[in-house]
Amino acid sequence: MPETTKQTAVELLRSVPLFADLEEGELERFSQVAVPRSFPAGTRVFHEGDSSDACYIVSEGSFRVTREHSDGRAITLATLGPGEIFGELAMLDGDTRSASAESITDGTLLALPANDVRSLLARNPEIALKLVAGLVRRLRAANMRLSRQSFQTVPSRVAGILAQLSREGQENKDGEGDGEMQEVTIRMNQTDLAQLAGTSRESVSRFLAELERAGVVRSGRGRVTVLQPNKLRNYIY
Repeated sequence: MPETTKQTAVELLRSVPLFADLEEGELERFSQVAVPRSFPAGTRVFHEGDSSDACYIVSEGSFRVTREHSDGRAITLATLGPGEIFGELAMLDGDTRSASAESITDGTLLALPANDVRSLLARNPEIALKLVAGLVRRLRAANMRLSRQSFQTVPSRVAGILAQLSREGQENKDGEGDGEMQEVTIRMNQTDLAQLAGTSRESVSRFLAELERAGVVRSGRGRVTVLQPNKLRNYIY
């Protein structure tokens, strides 16, 4: 890997919470095995049931992780942007993929080949301990999120997702997450929102209509414009 590309990889790795405890030299060791990969919009990165050959960090663009039911329905587990990691269990257990991943927009990923990472961890047990600590933090956060969602109503879940996406959109737009939030357009259709909320498209459509009547959002084809992001908190309980 060219020196400039390697340095970019180190900077990207440093931004990932999972690698937050690693020192500069340890990040450089991971960068030495990292491989940049590009994906046009709508391209599958891997399918549920595939062998786990790498984990991925988003460098550019937006990606989606989904799980499919036997009747053909799909639920979106996560929508990921720059600095976020997925498929990381491949680094440890080598089991088959438990979900599918695809690009929403044109994007670039930094792939960490599973065999190379496991060899690196075997030679450097101190890095393995730090990585396990990072995975435990992610598991705790996921458990808390699932616990909250299990007690939320559908409108509360949808409002929470819109609020989160609005914050992320605001940060991407002006690099700040403080102060009064401005109007944000979320490029996502009602089916995708329903998958994220674990509900039906019809339920999302009814709730968006309620928000539209209240002047909180404006719906369009393949997008939702949040006109008053701070008012979404009134629907989260």
